[in-house]
Amino acid sequence: MAAERGALRIADRVVAKIAAHAAREALDVLPPDAARPHATVIVHHEVARVRVSVELDYPSDIGGQCAAVRHQVAQRVEALAGMEVPEVSVQVERLHSAQTRGAAQGRTQ
Repeated sequence: MAAERGALRIADRVVAKIAAHAAREALDVLPPDAARPHATVIVHHEVARVRVSVELDYPSDIGGQCAAVRHQVAQRVEALAGMEVPEVSVQVERLHSAQTRGAAQGRTQ
């Protein structure tokens, strides 16, 4: 009987690491001084709700990058953890401007 064999439970922090790694995969390039993507998850009955925090370059296609992160995170969590992912929220924590970075290094454009 299956009940006698036990059950597999994947810790929330493991799912969060999978999600953060997937978010990093989805972003082509991170700004040089950006923090790595960070994820938090809530898992309930094999359903994971994910929130990912990212830092992006500016100007860029912010909406497109967030859509890519949502898609990649949902796909990877489903494939690696076997969980349904009906919701991936992407929070942009900070925008890194190339102009500001250049000015901080003493360059003028």
